[in-house]
Amino acid sequence: MRKRSIIALAVILSVILIDQAVKVAVKTTMPLHEHIAVTSWFQIFFTENEGMAFGMDFVGTMVLTLFRVVAIGFFIYYLMRLIKRKASLAVIVCLSLVIAGAAGNVIDNCFYGLIFSESPEAYLFQGPASLVPIGQGYGEFLSGRVVDMFYFPLWRWPEGMPLVGGQVFFNAVFNVADAAISCGAVALLVLYYIHAYRESKQAKDTSASEETQEA
Repeated sequence: MRKRSIIALAVILSVILIDQAVKVAVKTTMPLHEHIAVTSWFQIFFTENEGMAFGMDFVGTMVLTLFRVVAIGFFIYYLMRLIKRKASLAVIVCLSLVIAGAAGNVIDNCFYGLIFSESPEAYLFQGPASLVPIGQGYGEFLSGRVVDMFYFPLWRWPEGMPLVGGQVFFNAVFNVADAAISCGAVALLVLYYIHAYRESKQAKDTSASEETQEA
Protein backbone atom coordinates (compact mmCIF):
# COMPACT_ATOMS: atom_id res chain seq x y z
CA MET A 1 0.00 0.00 0.00
CA ARG A 2 2.81 2.41 0.88
CA LYS A 3 4.61 1.65 -2.38
CA ARG A 4 1.48 2.35 -4.40
CA SER A 5 0.86 5.62 -2.56
CA ILE A 6 4.42 6.81 -3.23
CA ILE A 7 4.21 5.91 -6.92
CA ALA A 8 0.86 7.66 -7.32
CA LEU A 9 2.13 10.80 -5.58
CA ALA A 10 5.35 10.77 -7.62
CA VAL A 11 3.44 10.51 -10.90
CA ILE A 12 1.02 13.30 -9.99
CA LEU A 13 3.70 15.71 -8.77
CA SER A 14 6.05 14.96 -11.67
CA VAL A 15 3.40 15.59 -14.32
CA ILE A 16 2.20 18.80 -12.66
CA LEU A 17 5.76 20.16 -12.28
CA ILE A 18 6.71 19.36 -15.88
CA ASP A 19 3.42 20.74 -17.18
CA GLN A 20 3.73 24.01 -15.28
CA ALA A 21 7.42 24.44 -16.13
CA VAL A 22 6.67 24.14 -19.86
CA LYS A 23 3.66 26.46 -19.65
CA VAL A 24 5.50 29.18 -17.74
CA ALA A 25 8.43 28.96 -20.15
CA VAL A 26 6.13 29.38 -23.16
CA LYS A 27 3.99 32.08 -21.55
CA THR A 28 6.98 34.22 -20.60
CA THR A 29 9.07 33.80 -23.77
CA MET A 30 6.54 33.74 -26.63
CA PRO A 31 3.81 36.15 -27.75
CA LEU A 32 0.38 34.66 -28.42
CA HIS A 33 0.09 32.57 -31.62
CA GLU A 34 3.81 32.55 -32.31
CA HIS A 35 5.10 29.42 -34.10
CA ILE A 36 8.44 27.72 -33.65
CA ALA A 37 8.98 24.98 -36.23
CA VAL A 38 10.90 22.13 -34.58
CA THR A 39 10.40 19.77 -37.54
CA SER A 40 8.12 19.73 -40.59
CA TRP A 41 5.51 17.86 -38.55
CA PHE A 42 6.00 19.34 -35.05
CA GLN A 43 5.69 22.95 -33.90
CA ILE A 44 5.66 24.88 -30.66
CA PHE A 45 2.55 27.00 -31.21
CA PHE A 46 1.49 29.17 -28.27
CA THR A 47 -2.29 29.36 -27.86
CA GLU A 48 -4.67 29.87 -24.94
CA ASN A 49 -8.12 28.45 -24.29
CA GLU A 50 -10.78 28.43 -21.58
CA GLY A 51 -9.68 25.06 -20.25
CA MET A 52 -11.12 22.23 -22.34
CA ALA A 53 -8.57 19.64 -23.45
CA PHE A 54 -6.92 20.15 -26.84
CA GLY A 55 -8.10 23.74 -27.10
CA MET A 56 -11.83 23.05 -27.34
CA ASP A 57 -14.12 25.72 -25.89
CA PHE A 58 -17.70 24.76 -25.08
CA VAL A 59 -18.52 26.33 -21.71
CA GLY A 60 -17.27 29.22 -19.59
CA THR A 61 -13.99 29.03 -17.74
CA MET A 62 -15.49 29.20 -14.25
CA VAL A 63 -18.06 26.47 -14.89
CA LEU A 64 -15.46 24.21 -16.46
CA THR A 65 -12.98 24.82 -13.63
CA LEU A 66 -15.51 24.03 -10.92
CA PHE A 67 -16.56 20.88 -12.75
CA ARG A 68 -12.94 19.81 -13.08
CA VAL A 69 -12.27 20.43 -9.36
CA VAL A 70 -15.21 18.18 -8.45
CA ALA A 71 -13.97 15.54 -10.89
CA ILE A 72 -10.46 15.67 -9.42
CA GLY A 73 -11.89 15.19 -5.94
CA PHE A 74 -13.84 12.14 -7.11
CA PHE A 75 -10.83 10.63 -8.88
CA ILE A 76 -8.59 11.18 -5.85
CA TYR A 77 -11.16 9.43 -3.64
CA TYR A 78 -11.35 6.54 -6.11
CA LEU A 79 -7.56 6.37 -6.35
CA MET A 80 -7.28 6.09 -2.56
CA ARG A 81 -9.77 3.22 -2.60
CA LEU A 82 -7.78 1.45 -5.33
CA ILE A 83 -4.58 1.85 -3.32
CA LYS A 84 -6.23 0.39 -0.21
CA ARG A 85 -7.47 -2.54 -2.28
CA LYS A 86 -3.93 -3.05 -3.64
CA ALA A 87 -5.00 -2.62 -7.25
CA SER A 88 -2.42 -3.15 -9.99
CA LEU A 89 0.28 -0.52 -10.35
CA ALA A 90 -0.71 -0.01 -13.98
CA VAL A 91 -4.22 1.11 -13.02
CA ILE A 92 -2.90 3.36 -10.25
CA VAL A 93 -0.37 5.02 -12.58
CA CYS A 94 -2.99 5.57 -15.30
CA LEU A 95 -5.50 7.13 -12.91
CA SER A 96 -2.72 9.25 -11.41
CA LEU A 97 -1.95 10.59 -14.91
CA VAL A 98 -5.58 11.63 -15.36
CA ILE A 99 -5.65 13.36 -11.97
CA ALA A 100 -2.35 15.15 -12.62
CA GLY A 101 -3.45 16.35 -16.05
CA ALA A 102 -6.73 17.70 -14.76
CA ALA A 103 -4.94 19.41 -11.85
CA GLY A 104 -2.39 20.96 -14.20
CA ASN A 105 -5.06 22.71 -16.25
CA VAL A 106 -6.99 23.74 -13.13
CA ILE A 107 -3.89 25.57 -11.90
CA ASP A 108 -3.96 27.64 -15.10
CA ASN A 109 -7.66 28.42 -14.69
CA CYS A 110 -7.33 29.37 -11.03
CA PHE A 111 -4.11 31.37 -10.95
CA TYR A 112 -2.79 32.42 -14.35
CA GLY A 113 -5.24 35.32 -14.61
CA LEU A 114 -3.93 36.58 -11.27
CA ILE A 115 -0.17 36.29 -11.85
CA PHE A 116 0.42 36.90 -15.57
CA SER A 117 -0.05 39.96 -17.74
CA GLU A 118 -2.00 39.61 -20.99
CA SER A 119 -0.15 37.82 -23.79
CA PRO A 120 -0.06 40.15 -26.82
CA GLU A 121 -0.55 38.78 -30.31
CA ALA A 122 2.67 37.96 -32.16
CA TYR A 123 1.96 40.47 -34.94
CA LEU A 124 1.98 43.36 -32.43
CA PHE A 125 5.70 42.79 -31.71
CA GLN A 126 5.23 43.70 -28.02
CA GLY A 127 7.05 40.75 -26.51
CA PRO A 128 5.69 38.00 -24.24
CA ALA A 129 3.65 38.20 -21.05
CA SER A 130 5.37 38.55 -17.69
CA LEU A 131 4.78 37.55 -14.10
CA VAL A 132 3.09 40.30 -12.09
CA PRO A 133 2.18 40.75 -8.40
CA ILE A 134 -0.76 38.56 -7.40
CA GLY A 135 -4.05 40.22 -8.35
CA GLN A 136 -2.58 42.47 -11.04
CA GLY A 137 -2.85 40.01 -13.90
CA TYR A 138 -5.17 39.90 -16.89
CA GLY A 139 -8.07 38.24 -15.05
CA GLU A 140 -9.60 37.12 -11.79
CA PHE A 141 -9.53 33.93 -9.77
CA LEU A 142 -11.00 31.04 -11.83
CA SER A 143 -10.82 33.10 -15.03
CA GLY A 144 -7.31 32.18 -16.17
CA ARG A 145 -6.76 30.68 -19.61
CA VAL A 146 -4.99 27.37 -20.17
CA VAL A 147 -1.69 27.53 -22.06
CA ASP A 148 -1.28 25.11 -24.99
CA MET A 149 1.80 24.69 -27.14
CA PHE A 150 2.28 21.29 -28.82
CA TYR A 151 1.10 21.16 -32.42
CA PHE A 152 1.56 18.22 -34.80
CA PRO A 153 0.44 19.12 -38.35
CA LEU A 154 1.24 15.63 -39.61
CA TRP A 155 -0.31 16.07 -43.07
CA ARG A 156 -3.15 17.69 -44.97
CA TRP A 157 -6.06 15.84 -46.48
CA PRO A 158 -6.26 16.01 -50.30
CA GLU A 159 -8.18 19.06 -51.52
CA GLY A 160 -10.80 16.94 -53.26
CA MET A 161 -11.91 15.03 -50.17
CA PRO A 162 -15.40 15.94 -48.86
CA LEU A 163 -15.61 17.81 -45.52
CA VAL A 164 -11.90 17.53 -44.64
CA GLY A 165 -10.24 18.46 -47.93
CA GLY A 166 -7.22 20.72 -47.40
CA GLN A 167 -7.44 20.53 -43.60
CA VAL A 168 -4.67 19.37 -41.28
CA PHE A 169 -5.13 15.76 -40.14
CA PHE A 170 -4.51 16.49 -36.44
CA ASN A 171 -5.30 20.14 -35.85
CA ALA A 172 -5.40 20.18 -32.03
CA VAL A 173 -2.92 22.17 -29.95
CA PHE A 174 -2.32 20.64 -26.53
CA ASN A 175 -0.08 20.65 -23.46
CA VAL A 176 1.55 18.14 -21.11
CA ALA A 177 -1.57 17.99 -18.94
CA ASP A 178 -3.80 17.16 -21.92
CA ALA A 179 -1.38 14.42 -22.99
CA ALA A 180 -1.40 12.95 -19.46
CA ILE A 181 -5.21 12.89 -19.36
CA SER A 182 -5.48 11.28 -22.80
CA CYS A 183 -2.75 8.68 -22.25
CA GLY A 184 -4.08 7.78 -18.81
CA ALA A 185 -7.69 7.48 -20.00
CA VAL A 186 -6.84 5.42 -23.09
CA ALA A 187 -4.58 3.12 -21.07
CA LEU A 188 -7.35 2.62 -18.50
CA LEU A 189 -9.75 1.58 -21.26
CA VAL A 190 -7.19 -0.85 -22.66
CA LEU A 191 -6.59 -2.34 -19.21
CA TYR A 192 -10.34 -2.65 -18.65
CA TYR A 193 -10.88 -4.55 -21.92
CA ILE A 194 -7.91 -6.80 -21.23
CA HIS A 195 -9.35 -7.58 -17.79
CA ALA A 196 -12.84 -8.16 -19.22
CA TYR A 197 -11.43 -10.43 -21.96
CA ARG A 198 -9.49 -12.52 -19.45
CA GLU A 199 -12.52 -12.89 -17.18
CA SER A 200 -14.71 -13.86 -20.13
CA LYS A 201 -12.15 -16.40 -21.33
CA GLN A 202 -11.76 -17.82 -17.84
CA ALA A 203 -15.53 -18.16 -17.48
CA LYS A 204 -15.77 -19.99 -20.83
CA ASP A 205 -12.89 -22.29 -19.92
CA THR A 206 -14.52 -23.08 -16.56
CA SER A 207 -17.86 -23.73 -18.22
CA ALA A 208 -16.25 -25.99 -20.82
CA SER A 209 -14.37 -27.88 -18.11
CA GLU A 210 -17.57 -28.46 -16.12
CA GLU A 211 -19.41 -29.73 -19.21
CA THR A 212 -16.56 -32.14 -19.95
CA GLN A 213 -16.64 -33.49 -16.40
CA GLU A 214 -20.43 -33.99 -16.55
CA ALA A 215 -20.10 -35.85 -19.82
